[in-house]
Amino acid sequence: MSQPPSTWDESRHAFEEAAAWFVTTTASVGDRWDRPGLGEWDVRSLVGHTSRALLTVETYLSRPADTVQLASTADYYAATRTVAGGTDVAARGREAGAALGPDPSAAVSAVAARVVPLLAACSGAELVTTIAGGMRLADYLPTRTFELVVHTADLARALDLPADPPSTAASHALALASRLAVDRGLAGPLLLAATGRDGLPAGFSVL
Repeated sequence: MSQPPSTWDESRHAFEEAAAWFVTTTASVGDRWDRPGLGEWDVRSLVGHTSRALLTVETYLSRPADTVQLASTADYYAATRTVAGGTDVAARGREAGAALGPDPSAAVSAVAARVVPLLAACSGAELVTTIAGGMRLADYLPTRTFELVVHTADLARALDLPADPPSTAASHALALASRLAVDRGLAGPLLLAATGRDGLPAGFSVL
């Protein structure tokens, strides 16, 4: 399935919104870095993992690909599904949290201030080498927006804050979630739950 029907500028704007929401929410942590975050992660580890949605853009832009191996955003999630459930993801989150240093909020703000402007010089046609193979930047960036939106919502919930993402970022994240649901044959349960007809089964995920 192909890239969502949006222009590169719209996709970039969605990423910028998601990054700004992450920075703002992280600034609200205060001294609650040891509070439970998500699963086995505390808040610091959750923030560290989420920061990787920014850092991988920077890293992958410095690693051009020769060919397209993943033709769409959905292909990326299909290719990384097994890796995403591995124990090394949890470990990388903890490592990324520790790497944020003594002032994680300032570190996250600095990362966003460095990474977001990199996209202004891009067209989306750039080929980047991801963990799953080569793909177009325009197809990879929506995965980062999705990760930022979902995990910032996780962070907001951990901090007892409203999980209210900016509208463009939310629209792009929801569009990707619906596309993944269709690809996995889960559109029916998702639609029934979204329209108040039924609840979702325990452990339901489009990922």
